[in-house]
Amino acid sequence: MGRLTVLALRAVLVALLAGSVFVQTVMAVLLAGDVEDSALSGRLVPILTIVVLGVVTAQVVLVCVWRLVTMVRRGTVFSLAAFRHVHLMIGAFVSASLLVFALGVVLAPGEAVAPGIVLLLGGAALAVFGVALVVLVLRMLLAQAVARDVEASRMRAELAEVI
Repeated sequence: MGRLTVLALRAVLVALLAGSVFVQTVMAVLLAGDVEDSALSGRLVPILTIVVLGVVTAQVVLVCVWRLVTMVRRGTVFSLAAFRHVHLMIGAFVSASLLVFALGVVLAPGEAVAPGIVLLLGGAALAVFGVALVVLVLRMLLAQAVARDVEASRMRAELAEVI
């Protein structure tokens, strides 16, 4: 991975993290004001909790990507330490999927939200869960690459003994 690519990716990650902190602080307060003045006022706490926790899951993914990019840059991504970050990402995506589904459940009762919106949230929950499954497949590829790297190291050591 080139230095310019790493710098560009890190700039994007910093911008996304800064934006997520803005959403957690400023936008959550504005959302609370809007929900309080609407027919959803009785569901303010669950909606805000789901939104804030959803942003936290996104932040976890961003930090894990940062750590993995650092490992790629150092050439240590094919190690067991990378699995911790990948597992955290899978957990964050599954959690985000459950949160989106929970938001749909919270918004479903009554006439305040159109049924189409609730259906879209169900689809979004399924899509986010699909991303978790894609990351799981990529984790399996990482496991194969780590196993091959270990095998290559072992074979190099045996060849060095022979020579």
